[in-house]
Amino acid sequence: MKASLMVVGAVLLLVVGYAIGSVAGGMGVGRAEADPASLTDLEREFTERMQNVALEGFFTIEGRERRDGNPELYEIESVTKLEGDEGLWRFDARIAYGSVDATLPVVVPVVWAGDTPMVSITDFEIPGLGDEFGARVVFYDERYAGTWDHGPYGGLMYGTIRSMD
Repeated sequence: MKASLMVVGAVLLLVVGYAIGSVAGGMGVGRAEADPASLTDLEREFTERMQNVALEGFFTIEGRERRDGNPELYEIESVTKLEGDEGLWRFDARIAYGSVDATLPVVVPVVWAGDTPMVSITDFEIPGLGDEFGARVVFYDERYAGTWDHGPYGGLMYGTIRSMD
């Protein structure tokens, strides 16, 4: 009996440890920021442009009649490139859409289309918000635009990037 409890306890510790590690890893915890001197001019411009800004716009849902979109707001405190070759960036952001309103660090891959940064996620999990997110979102001048999906739903998203200073 005592041996069984010890095995169950050990398994429970492993499961909890894995869960905490997965969440922490997804949030970029323990991952160092890239050395600012290693950033390209475009990467440096992107980090500077995305300090204390709000992405304010709309999202649509395919198959719904409303064509003007539903309001969405992403308040971004900072965007930081992380060390490594994976192209991962941490967005420290408040996400508000529909009934969701959460503040958290989100680590996502950013790829470059020439001089244009784009978040590119597929089957992505955001801790606390669920999994199976997909998106391609470009940032250009004072605007953002892209496509999104979450489970069986999907649509477009678009809006402006404005300073919160």
